[in-house]
Amino acid sequence: MVQKVECAIQDRYPDDFSWCYGCGRLNKEGHQFRTGWDGDQTVTYYMPEPDHKAIPGFVYGGIIASLVDCHGTGSASLALHRKNGFEPDNEELPPRFVTASLSVNYVKPTPEGTLLKAVGTVEEIHPKKFKVAVDVFADGDLCATGEVVAVVMPASFGAK
Repeated sequence: MVQKVECAIQDRYPDDFSWCYGCGRLNKEGHQFRTGWDGDQTVTYYMPEPDHKAIPGFVYGGIIASLVDCHGTGSASLALHRKNGFEPDNEELPPRFVTASLSVNYVKPTPEGTLLKAVGTVEEIHPKKFKVAVDVFADGDLCATGEVVAVVMPASFGAK
């Protein structure tokens, strides 16, 4: 059985901001990463497609970077939403974050055909800025680590 986040923060993003190739629920061509709580940490599960390969047998590093990126911004959204007194299943719209910086360290090659699990630990570093440490596992083996600094999306972002 494939593990899945049942109550994801991305389900609560407004339609105008649900088109991200990584985590946009409305982008049918995208990855549709889903980030939720697992205790005090955040989690995203993802099964890479067969064409997401670097070389036969291994997942392309850009997929891993995308997972770290979107998991980081989703985790920041979850953390601030919870700080504001809400959970993802609440009707209140969550804050939307964008990436200020992203770093990824590839610990070992990520095997194809394996469910990936991103685990995030969130640290608030400013009222509108969060740092998220992300570990990516394949079958329990640490394959990558990353750090995302995410900032609350400015009101002018996406304005036409």
